[in-house]
Order: sequence, then C-alpha cells, then structure tokens
Amino acid sequence: MKIESLHLIDYRNIENMDIEFAPGVNLLYGNNAQGKTNILEAIYMCAAGRSLRTHISKELIRFSRESAHIQLIADKGMYKDKINIHIRKNNKKGIAINNVHVKSINELFGTVNIILFSPEDLMLVKEGPSCRRRYMDMELCQLSRIYADNLSRYYRLLKERNTLLKEEKADNVTLDVYDSQLVDYGIKIIEERQRFINEIDIKSNLIHSDITKGRESLEVRYIPDVNINNYEKRMRESREKDIIYRSTSTGIHRDDISFDINGFNAREYGSQGQQRTICLSLKLAEVEFVKEKTGYSPVLLLDDVLSELDRSRQLYILNSIKNIQTVITSTGIDDIVENIDDDIKILYVSEGKIEEK
Repeated sequence: MKIESLHLIDYRNIENMDIEFAPGVNLLYGNNAQGKTNILEAIYMCAAGRSLRTHISKELIRFSRESAHIQLIADKGMYKDKINIHIRKNNKKGIAINNVHVKSINELFGTVNIILFSPEDLMLVKEGPSCRRRYMDMELCQLSRIYADNLSRYYRLLKERNTLLKEEKADNVTLDVYDSQLVDYGIKIIEERQRFINEIDIKSNLIHSDITKGRESLEVRYIPDVNINNYEKRMRESREKDIIYRSTSTGIHRDDISFDINGFNAREYGSQGQQRTICLSLKLAEVEFVKEKTGYSPVLLLDDVLSELDRSRQLYILNSIKNIQTVITSTGIDDIVENIDDDIKILYVSEGKIEEK
C-alpha cells in the first residue's frame, strides 16, 4: 500500500496544499513550526480518525476559517481508496471513504495502515502505562475493526459505570449488569493484546539483538491488570472499593507492558540509549507485524525522530526503510540524503507552503 496524494485546505497553518508522494522515501524539510508535522498529522488523521496532538478538532482549523478539509488517496495495487475528512468549528468531523459517509471512526480503521515514530515515542519505556496501552491499541485497531469495536464498547461501559459510581446511585443489581459486560469485552481485548505482544516480543528481540550486535536481549511482556480466569472474581472483590472511591479500579484500562534487557527492567535500570533502542526495535517490529497480517507494508512516518537518535541508530533506520514508503520530517537534508541509496523525493516546507526540490 502507498499513499498517492494528500490535499489539505485550511488545515492548521496550511491554506491550500497538494502533495504527490513518491513510493519510496519522501523528505519534508524546513525550519521548525513551518507545517511539516501538520502534514504527518493529517495522514495520521486518515488512519486513526483523530489528531495525534489534540482532542479538540476545531484546533485543527486554520485561524479565522470555519472548517478544514483533508483528502488522501491510497493506492492498494488493484484499487484505490479515497478518504475525505471535513472538520467543522462545532468540533464535529465528517468522514467519507470513496464518497460514502461513515458513521463511526471504527469503519475507517484499516483503510490506511501507518506507523508513526515521533520523539514522544522515544519516551514509551519511561512514560506511564497509558502510553503503552495506546501503543497496543493503535496498531490493533488498524488491523481489526472488531478489536476497535470491542475497545470502544468497553470504554463506553466503563464511563457509564464510573458515572453511576460518582452519582452514588450504584446498586448491586445494576453493577452486576455493567460488570458482566465489561468482563465479556475485557476478555476479548486481553486475548488480542496478548497475541500482539507475543509476536512483537519475538520480532523486536531479533531487531534489538541486531542493533546491539548481540550484546543485549530484549523481552517484551504483556502485564494485564487481571487475567481471563479471575476477571469476574476481581471485579466482585473490588466493588466495595470502587463504591468508596467512585471509580472502577480493575480492568483492561489498567494494563501495562514491561521491557527487560538481559533480564533487568529497562524502565528502572536501562540507560536513555537502551530505552531509545527498545522504542526503535518496537517500531520496526510493528512494520514486520503489519506486513504479515495484511500482506503489504504500512506507511512509515518519521517525525523528526532522526535528530533524537545517535548516528548508529540513524543509519539502522535508514537502512531498514527500503521497499517501505516513508515520510520523514527534518530540519536538514544532508545526513539523510547521503545515507539513502534509493531515489528520494525532497519537499521544502515553509509557512504552510510546499515546494519540490
């Protein structure tokens, strides 16, 4: 799968922009705050249905304008998909695939498969569990609309249960109904997350060993808050505490991932360089995972991440992106151009405008 083109109107600082992407490496370069990341964000919107930087959709609209528009065309070989996203100031979005309106964001998942690697992702090991859950869910939602539906239903039920607890109207009969449904959806999510992490563990360990020339062994472990066999029991046992604290304390919304290097917890004992190597290994493992599941490579988005890595890790990424459509943002071009053997399309971004070099 390749992204053929992107058209933006009144999106962030971009008034009107058309981009034709090359099937290989596309380099967006220019000074900071000129619109490079806005382009990646728009691509991300077409894959995930939401921004990677804000939950307030109207912030995506250019100043003094009433709406913004994104159009992306993805070439899948035998056919093409056209995605249109219209963003209004009332914070609502209209999404259409091949001119057919979709009612739920879940219907968008899988139309475009992307893997985003940004400086924030380098903090995946150090940050809190919510970042690591988001890492799992983003990939699984793109690959399975059933997973996306189960996840959205779970969080809708969780919100309703928490609202009930806060309003002090919680009775055991009503809570029994919520708990039963939360357990049903939670078990399905646990099973998918476990399968995903098992495969990522194998793939990332091989990549990590290659990067470190065999000096380090990486183990990625899924740490569920509850397991399938005791989920219902744990919900019953935590009910009294939930009523007191007015919040659901047990479930898949408290899951985590652990990273061990040579048997030691990387979050507690790993150096910054080791933690960043883990993140790089995970992202490249995702590429392989998506290839296996879909039969084609995802689009790789590298948002100024090369400047955050040392020379050896930069070269490893650049050597790994052959035969993968990649969009890279950077403030410079020399190091990237010198180390990519394939043809590279270079686009200069300044003040929301783009020029091919």
